[in-house]
Amino acid sequence: MKKIFVLFVLFIFAVSISAQEKYTIQQYLNIKSASSPNFSADGKRLVYLTNASGTSQVWAIDLPNGAPQQLTKYDDNVSFARWLPDNSGVIFGKAVGGNENTQFFTMKADGSGVRELTANPQIRYNFGDVSKDGKTIYYASNKRDKNFFDVYSMELASGTEEMIYQQNGSNNFAAASEDGAKIIISRSGTELSLDNNLYLIDAKTKKETLLTPHTDAAQFGDVEFISNDEIVFGTNDKREFINLARLNLKDNKMQFLDQTNWDLDAGAFSEDKKTMAYTINREGFSELSIVETKNIGKKTATIKLPAQGIVGGLRFSKDGDKLAFSFGSAKNNTDVWLYDLKSKSLTQITKSDRAGIAPESFVEPQLIKYKSFDGREISAWYYRAEKIVGKINSQ
Repeated sequence: MKKIFVLFVLFIFAVSISAQEKYTIQQYLNIKSASSPNFSADGKRLVYLTNASGTSQVWAIDLPNGAPQQLTKYDDNVSFARWLPDNSGVIFGKAVGGNENTQFFTMKADGSGVRELTANPQIRYNFGDVSKDGKTIYYASNKRDKNFFDVYSMELASGTEEMIYQQNGSNNFAAASEDGAKIIISRSGTELSLDNNLYLIDAKTKKETLLTPHTDAAQFGDVEFISNDEIVFGTNDKREFINLARLNLKDNKMQFLDQTNWDLDAGAFSEDKKTMAYTINREGFSELSIVETKNIGKKTATIKLPAQGIVGGLRFSKDGDKLAFSFGSAKNNTDVWLYDLKSKSLTQITKSDRAGIAPESFVEPQLIKYKSFDGREISAWYYRAEKIVGKINSQ
């Protein structure tokens, strides 16, 4: 099996010796980025996060080529932003002073009318999702006991909070069925590292059912309901790589949908659950595919990206015709891109500032492969020293 070790973070741009003579460190620190795109219900606008103003804030843009508009202007970073399904506004989260105790807020589509949903800076709130009708949000919080996280729901209109699941552990919301009757909870393991379990919670009776019994360390994530009785997720249970799997909630039988020898990075479904977009990490870079849900696991063409880089924040428009995501590489700032499923065209939506640094000054890593002591093939990315600091023997 192949293992990938990325020796340098791809988003830290490598600098040639000539660039070092021309540009300052401060310029490199001022390179901006944009990520976390999210469609309005009508698909005409996107909200996203960018640090263009110095801290990560919520911005919006009219598609396909409107002017960016800053919606929030805080000293603290905003951690997430989601358009509410009824198009009434945006929900977002931020902490104060870097304390990591995220609080939730809503605002109108133009950034006005900010309203606090939570207002306890001593408590941490981990956002989960918004219900399909936009009336309810799901999240985890250590409100009951600062040592543990329980799972809650909140009615947005009234602010009424309900504890869905209480347990003395690290619990997080994973998914909810369309009717809200079934909730999937993820609980981190306590005896093994990189280990968790999924539980099915009946929203009415609060009955708990373990869905993923296993013995060795295993991860289960990126959970999505594709019907009220079926979920899809990624797992490396009894295998080396994280692959897609389907679980029938009626008989608790799991079926692997692919056998890729690379890790699943992220996945997203269209609202009608007929289409899935997902990325795998192939030799340290993202490979993006879009497939009909019924054909998951079958050979499918990948989307041609601008370069070898990292894809994140996959989001479909409500009609399923467009996919928004962030993309960054050794030579590209992380920015928001849009893929049109009908025209099969890719468009860059945001163009983050490079602080006056020429793109050709950035250096791409090279892949080397070698055999380890046990005969396995090891791959590693590195930057050629002479391209960064000049040849060792140049003097």
